[in-house]
Amino acid sequence: MDLNQQFEQAVAESKELKERPSNDTLLQLYSLYKQATEGDVNGEAPAMFDFVAKAKYEAWSALQGKTQDEARQEYINLVQKLRN
Repeated sequence: MDLNQQFEQAVAESKELKERPSNDTLLQLYSLYKQATEGDVNGEAPAMFDFVAKAKYEAWSALQGKTQDEARQEYINLVQKLRN
């Protein structure tokens, strides 16, 4: 199975986890997913008082420069860790 197939499988598995991950872990999953599917962050940063959107933007922005394949592999590894 190639990396893209493994990534798609991990995305599906992330939606079926037995326990809901912590907010920090959910933010990590989100940012890795965005980096893996869209690459470096783009667009304007959200308004200062939109705390959730701001946290998501900053988490994704922190991954700037990481390749999409690296982000896919890290996402796969994180989902596997959460499943165990």
